[in-house]
Amino acid sequence: MPKRFVSIWFRHLLTDWKVIRQSSLKGRPFVFAEPDHGRMVITAASSAAENLGVSEGMVVADAKVLTPDLQVFDGKPGRNLKLLKGLAEWCLRYSPLVAVDPPDGLLLDVTGCTHLKGGEREFLKDMVIRLKGLGYDVRPGMADTIGCAWGVARCASSGLIVPEAGHRNALMPLPPSALRLPTDLLLKLQNLGLYQISSFIHIPRAVLRRRFGKNMVLRMLQALGQEEEFLLPMKEPVPYSERLSCLEPVSTRTAIEIAVNNLLDNICKRLRNEGLGLRKATITYYRIDGEKGTIDIGTNHASHHIEHLFKLFSLTLDTVSPGMGIELFVLDAWQTEPVDAQQKDLWAAKPGADSKQVAELLDRVAGKIGSDGILRFLPDEHYWPERSTKPTSDIKKKPETEWPADKPLPVQLLAVPEPIKATALTPDYPPILFLYRGRRHEIKKADGPERIEREWWIEPGEHRDYYVVEDQDGRRYWIFRSGHYNGIQEDHWFLHGFFA
Repeated sequence: MPKRFVSIWFRHLLTDWKVIRQSSLKGRPFVFAEPDHGRMVITAASSAAENLGVSEGMVVADAKVLTPDLQVFDGKPGRNLKLLKGLAEWCLRYSPLVAVDPPDGLLLDVTGCTHLKGGEREFLKDMVIRLKGLGYDVRPGMADTIGCAWGVARCASSGLIVPEAGHRNALMPLPPSALRLPTDLLLKLQNLGLYQISSFIHIPRAVLRRRFGKNMVLRMLQALGQEEEFLLPMKEPVPYSERLSCLEPVSTRTAIEIAVNNLLDNICKRLRNEGLGLRKATITYYRIDGEKGTIDIGTNHASHHIEHLFKLFSLTLDTVSPGMGIELFVLDAWQTEPVDAQQKDLWAAKPGADSKQVAELLDRVAGKIGSDGILRFLPDEHYWPERSTKPTSDIKKKPETEWPADKPLPVQLLAVPEPIKATALTPDYPPILFLYRGRRHEIKKADGPERIEREWWIEPGEHRDYYVVEDQDGRRYWIFRSGHYNGIQEDHWFLHGFFA
């Protein structure tokens, strides 16, 4: 399939933008100007101002001699680039490969995209009509090369869609400015009487290079397709991406669900054939009013299970705002990983933490409460209870050490031990009762003490003597005395955990 490129020229980018924001300026002469060596120089002029002889690069004082009622607005460097980036994002509905072409254009690689609108002519017509509907005066060009499309858009009087392999004939009658040459070189060609590309296209390259420089030869060869030219897209293309154009704008949840399911069906087939699964994905929807929105999902395990992925997206479909209708859906798989082949067990077994069922359950829970709300704890090599575990969000991460199994540990460990008032018969015995949050607990059974020394290489402090105690209601607690007995029993007892 031959490459096809589109160049869009915004003939009055900044002034059109101003008219969109301030409709009273429509049809009136006005300009943008910026200071340059103590003078205000025009950087952009409206079409009405150009019709009166005002042009870019003219000093404002001279322009006002031609048009006394000329309105002047302060220009802002870089504003055109910001506008072009926004328009490039808008054009992503037509092609995933869109590049900014400063100072007033965009470039699109539309290879394989034009059939979505019924052909090249309808594709270009739809784009131009909608851009003009937004308020921009545009002129497009389509050709096999970037250089030819650029030249046709700006210099051709007709034939804006160049047939395949017809770029050489399309370039012949155009002026040298169609080759994107600098001003000094264009003046040199004009002084030599070379007013059309056909005047020098047959001159040997060595002669052209010696007389006009290598840049001119490079631009000519790029336009002719004899030298490779690459388009640098604003948005990095995703290896696994699916697009779904709607014949009619959709706005109901049922239609949106059908679109999401079709996208997942297509991308999961590709991933399954390559032994891959999806970890992170985004669906971007484009509305007919020019707005767009996104919904994102993430998984713990690489998955190409359509039903599971659809459930994750369906959790956030309520946030989709279709407006007057959605015309395009794009699914991008940002992160993919190999899927481990799983052998089915001959006997049913309880699923572990690394099982597919548990991973899918966690994905659904994360879709409701957020991935930050789910943590997995692994053992860490520390004696101090608060440091004996470390959180991780990776369900497949293996522990670096084993969980201690020689002594019982509480099911719930408090992040910060809470002080309690306790009474013990003798200093080294467990307490016979304690008060916790205003409630009295009489201890019927106790086990301990278990002494845990403070990690002195991390922080100084007292040791702890832990006891497992059971109160009159059968509830078990993990309590400790900080340091040695000091004669004030109730001031150095703490509750640190609860047993089941």
